[in-house]
Amino acid sequence: MLPEQAYFQLTPDLRICRVLNGMWQVSGAHGRIDPASAVAAMDGYTRDGFTTWDLADHYGPAEDFIGQYRRALATDGRDPDATIQAFTKWVPRPGPMTRAVVEQAVDVSLRRMQTGRLDLLQFHWWDYADRRYLDALKHLADLREAGKIRHVALTNFDTERLKLITEAGIRIVSNQVQYSLIDRRPAARMAAFCAAHDITLLTYGTLGGGLLSTRYLGVPQPNPATFGTVSLRKYFNMVLQWGSWALFQELLRVMHGIAEKHGISIANVAVRYVLDQTAVAGVIAGARLGLSDNHADNARVFAFALDESDRQALDAASGAGRDLMRIIGDCGDEYR
Repeated sequence: MLPEQAYFQLTPDLRICRVLNGMWQVSGAHGRIDPASAVAAMDGYTRDGFTTWDLADHYGPAEDFIGQYRRALATDGRDPDATIQAFTKWVPRPGPMTRAVVEQAVDVSLRRMQTGRLDLLQFHWWDYADRRYLDALKHLADLREAGKIRHVALTNFDTERLKLITEAGIRIVSNQVQYSLIDRRPAARMAAFCAAHDITLLTYGTLGGGLLSTRYLGVPQPNPATFGTVSLRKYFNMVLQWGSWALFQELLRVMHGIAEKHGISIANVAVRYVLDQTAVAGVIAGARLGLSDNHADNARVFAFALDESDRQALDAASGAGRDLMRIIGDCGDEYR
């Protein structure tokens, strides 16, 4: 099991593991996933203390896998509600956001996940010019009061819109954003606002889809056509926006030195750095269920601490690249 420091009290009634199991990998862009093997593999994560799962309505069969796993837990005599936390997302196309439209979407997730209440519903909106996202969030807040949702959250909202939502009186507990040693945009505005308003950050892209690892240390710039997953292609492009492959190699060398010093992996350094940042509650690490298993290595994140010299070296190496806040914009702007 994991040490106590591996957990975070997201809300008074919701305790999470600080390394969340990301289920984006079952969406179809990371290799074929066998459903039976995937659901069976989930129990290894849970039994080792990685109890928190991040998924979405559009991650292929992810919600169904959670439903099947909840049923397996119950069959085994374990209470699913007390054993795991499953955070899903709703990513609607812009359009009328009536109570009926919103409730129907929530009901689909409830049915697929085989639960009477969603632990955390993370809402995404594609077009800020269409302010009907506020209608959707107000209905989600009503469904929270009705008991269908425990907590309402966001994914990929920028600081300006997060402020508008907060000023509208809608209680948001977290915002899921990209955050890594390559992409430190949340530190520019988002983190301070969240800290001031009791909102936390759940982060993805922290491992760069696998690029922030020993596997890519000291290798020539790869051809993205050779990458086996869409995530590697996505974050390779992010690396090039931030700097260059040569500059990325300098960052990996710094990370490798710190990893060697502490007897851990480059991936552990990447995760620990972001976990230590303002307002960050948890980091999402992809789980390629039934294909590979990194949760034993992820556990080492909680067995060491970065010292001041480590942090200074990482800040210097990460800051050597271009300012993505200026190039891309605030958190989530790459999706709009």
